[in-house]
Amino acid sequence: MGFRLPGILHVKKNLLQSLPTSNQVHSKALDVPKGYFAVYVGESQKKRFVIPVSYLNHPSFQDLLSQAEEEFGYDHPMGGITIPCNEDTFLDLTSQFGL
Repeated sequence: MGFRLPGILHVKKNLLQSLPTSNQVHSKALDVPKGYFAVYVGESQKKRFVIPVSYLNHPSFQDLLSQAEEEFGYDHPMGGITIPCNEDTFLDLTSQFGL
């Protein structure tokens, strides 16, 4: 004695199709190695950079994070930390950090 619920199967199938797959959700996270994190930099067009977490120790980078907090709060439009400066400034600054 069992139950047949064909409507439930149809709803479940539609829900699964609308959800991103595991690969889609984690594809960005997988290309960030351990000890690094991704940030988005740029004024109009954002570019993604994967940088070492050691940058968090640098006062200059902490200033950039403070600016990001002032401009975006905790709502970053790219889904990750967005740094509000142009790409050249970011590259100049981070090139001074060394690895």
